[in-house]
Amino acid sequence: MARVTLNKVVKKFDQTEAVRGIDLDIADREFVVLVGPSGCGKSTTLRMIAGLEETTAGEIMIGGEIVNDLPPKDRDIAMVFQNYALYPHMTVFENMSFGLRLKKFPKAEIRQRVERAARILDIIELLDRRPRQLSGGQRQRVAMGRAIVRNPKVFLFDEPLSNLDAKLRVQMRTEIKKVHQQVRTTTVYVTHDQVEAMTLADRVVVMNSGRIEQVGTPHELYHSPKTRFVAGFIGSPAMNFLSCRLIDAAGALAVQLGEGLTLPVPAERSAAYRPYAGRALVLGLRPEHITESRSYGTGAEFVLPVDVVEPMGMETMVYVSVDGTEVCARVSPEAALAPGERMRFMADMRHMHLIDPDSERVIEAPGAARVNGAAAVTAA
Repeated sequence: MARVTLNKVVKKFDQTEAVRGIDLDIADREFVVLVGPSGCGKSTTLRMIAGLEETTAGEIMIGGEIVNDLPPKDRDIAMVFQNYALYPHMTVFENMSFGLRLKKFPKAEIRQRVERAARILDIIELLDRRPRQLSGGQRQRVAMGRAIVRNPKVFLFDEPLSNLDAKLRVQMRTEIKKVHQQVRTTTVYVTHDQVEAMTLADRVVVMNSGRIEQVGTPHELYHSPKTRFVAGFIGSPAMNFLSCRLIDAAGALAVQLGEGLTLPVPAERSAAYRPYAGRALVLGLRPEHITESRSYGTGAEFVLPVDVVEPMGMETMVYVSVDGTEVCARVSPEAALAPGERMRFMADMRHMHLIDPDSERVIEAPGAARVNGAAAVTAA
C-alpha cells in the first residue's frame, strides 16, 4: 500500500503542454478517479505515474519515494488497460500467474495467489480456459486478476471498461468497487465517463486542458462545483446555464432571465451575492431542480411551451426554451405534456449557482442550503 504524490508535474510533447504543473495527493488505500474530456491530460498523468511517460518537470512519489527515474517494473505498480492484453495461447491461470512466474515465485504461492484473486473476481471455474473462450467481461476480470496477484503498492486503471457494452459496464463498475472494498490498494482510475467516476471514486479529480479544475468527493463536485466547467461536466443530463442579470427587487435579490421571467434569490444567499447586483451573470440550475408545479411547493409558477419530451421510464425529461436557450426539466411521467402545449414549472432556487462569466468561477455562497423542495418563482 502507498501514498501517491504529484508535485508541479508537467508533460510536454514538443511545444504542446499536455499536463500543466499539477499537484495531487492520493492517500494510502484511496480510490481516486481522473475524469475529463478527451485531450485533458488524464491518461498522460496516469502513464507518468506508471513510468510509461517521462515527466518534463516536477516530482512523482510513490510510498514517499521519488520514482521519476525508476522504470515501470521497479515502481511496484500494476496496470489494467483498455484492451486487456491477455496472451491468447495461455490459459486464464497462466495469464494471471505470468508475472509471478517471471519473478520465480514458488509454485505453491503462485497457485495460492491466483486462486485467491479468482475467488474475489468469481472466475475460479475459468482458470483452465483460454481468452477466446471468455466474454468481454470475463476477460476484463482476468486482466484485473493478473494485477491483483502481484499485490502491488498501486493499481492503475486506464479506461478499462471502454470496450464493454452499456449493461456490462454497469456490472463491471460494481465488480471493481467490490474488489476495492476487499483489496484495499491505492487505486488511480482514468475515465472520460463522469457517471463511472461518480459511482467508483472516493475522490474525483476533474481535469481540463492539462490542469486540475477541482478535486473532491462525488457529492462535493455535484453540489458545490467551483467552476462552470465542473458544473457542466458532472451530472447527466448536464446542468442548465442561462444568461441572467442580478437585480435588486424591492430590497431582495433576484435573477432576471430575458423578458418577463424573474427568479428570487434565497435570503440566505443575499449577503454573498449582493456585491454582484446589477451585473450580467450566468445562472446554473440542474434539471432535477426544475420540476412540474406541485401542490406542496411554495411561490409562484411560470408557464412555458414544451419543445421536446424524452420519456425515461421512472422520469421524463422536458425541454423548453428560455430567452432562446434550451432548458431541461426533470418531471414525473404523469406530469409531462405533449410538445407545443404550455406547461407549469417551478424552480428550486436553493440549489442555484451563480457564475461570473469573466472568470468562469462559481460565486461561493457559504450559507447556501442543500435541501429538497421548491423555492418561489415569479413570472413578471
